[in-house]
Amino acid sequence: MTKTRKIINDPVFGFLSIPDGVLFQILQHPYMQRLNRIRQLGLSFFVYPGAMHSRFLHSLGAMHLMHEAITSLREKGVEITDIEETAAMAAILLHDVGHGPFSHVFEEAGMLPEGTNHEDISLRMMYEIRDWFSASRLDSPKERAETAAIMELAIRIFKDEYDKHFLHQLISSQLDVDRLDYLCRDSFFCGVTEGSVASARILKMMNVKDGRLVVEAKGIYSVEKFLVARRLMYWQVYLHHTSVAAEQVLIKILTRAKELVANGVELFASPALMYFLSLRNSSPSAITHTLLTHYEALDDSDLLSAIKIWMNSEDKVLSVLCECFTHRQLFKGKLLDKPLTTKEKDLLCEQYAQRFGVSREEADYFFVEHISTSNTYSEKGEAIDIMYKDGSVRDIADASEMLNMETLTYKPQKIYLFHLK
Repeated sequence: MTKTRKIINDPVFGFLSIPDGVLFQILQHPYMQRLNRIRQLGLSFFVYPGAMHSRFLHSLGAMHLMHEAITSLREKGVEITDIEETAAMAAILLHDVGHGPFSHVFEEAGMLPEGTNHEDISLRMMYEIRDWFSASRLDSPKERAETAAIMELAIRIFKDEYDKHFLHQLISSQLDVDRLDYLCRDSFFCGVTEGSVASARILKMMNVKDGRLVVEAKGIYSVEKFLVARRLMYWQVYLHHTSVAAEQVLIKILTRAKELVANGVELFASPALMYFLSLRNSSPSAITHTLLTHYEALDDSDLLSAIKIWMNSEDKVLSVLCECFTHRQLFKGKLLDKPLTTKEKDLLCEQYAQRFGVSREEADYFFVEHISTSNTYSEKGEAIDIMYKDGSVRDIADASEMLNMETLTYKPQKIYLFHLK
């Protein structure tokens, strides 16, 4: 394969270099290009109008940070071959390739095969790209074999089946390049400062001890700042009550549309969206090439265009919900001290049934009880290890003077009633 070097101007990290032909070919693949049409923050633009950046841009940023991390580790004597570097960069580049329209909403609405999530689809897409490389895209059998081997290694790293565990930790752990990028990027585009973290310093402080990723002790304050920033970003951006309200409206819309299609009602939808509206519960083995072909054609615009048409649907429930979503008349959020009782839910159903002239079962579409929760650090997850000059290693929860395990693992919950005004 002819080596191709491209420079991309990123608003967060500046000029990013695509250093290898394999990575450039992955970027050109339709699966990756689809991420240009999927917003990184889903419906957060209802609160932060600047949050229009794509998952494609996030993937590029994460790949850049992976390159920076590997460069830093090599300078400290950690052995990482060129093939391992390319494979790790390919794995992080593809880590979000399976995300659906508006991110997690598509999954929560039951649009995927039962028991399947976006990570399962990401992995299947990686295999498809590996086979794509093996077929006929490259110049010679030798190059086909080399690129297929890189993709195979990328998959092993992604699945944590490679003996250099620290490479997987850089992709998926409690301190990885994925989180470092999305905190910096999301805070930048939302216009909030809480998510700003010293990603460059954290990467420079990384090292490897006994095959595991560690952070040198002099970087502990940057790690503490990272953990605090993550907590603040979750409550100020990712779990903002208006964003969650918009997500709940969209989930109700997709659930209703899926129910109507199942009952034989004809609805406007792109072929890709109709495929998933018509999809019945099935096993994860249903992630077929046909499903991936429709998934590749599906993005945010499919849902937005359908919702605009569904505003004029003869179905009262669907039309009301779509009008609310399109005109930003979202569910009103009310913070509750305790979950609703059955009597309170029945009363809400009765009120909406009378208001819109629908059945009590259909009235259930106009409100939802939702629990928002997030924790800064999971003691059950892979620890963030701090390494001292004497070579000893301690969990950040033990090493930190500012944060203790109780503070880090505290998992606050907010119970909301989201309902139509």
